[in-house]
Amino acid sequence: MERISAKRTLRTYCEKYSDSEQYLKTWYDTVMSSEWKTPNDVRMTYANASILKNSRIVFNIKGNSYRLVAKFNFEKQWVFIRFIGTHLEYDKIDANTV
Repeated sequence: MERISAKRTLRTYCEKYSDSEQYLKTWYDTVMSSEWKTPNDVRMTYANASILKNSRIVFNIKGNSYRLVAKFNFEKQWVFIRFIGTHLEYDKIDANTV
């Protein structure tokens, strides 16, 4: 992927939840070094990722302690972080529209 939108969101979240930092850095590095063309390509790297409608994918971070929702534009190789939160916070949102 060429570009991840909302890197600042990742940094801010890591400051708030320091135990997520290494896991989010690993996610970021993996996404940046990948050339995914389809949601199925993502699933080959992240088998537990949930593919949603509207080009959104949910990632389990730190053994499902946290959830990250990203919207993908595979053609342009862009990723937009739409949500990062605890599992409890995730349960309160609609990942298809956040």
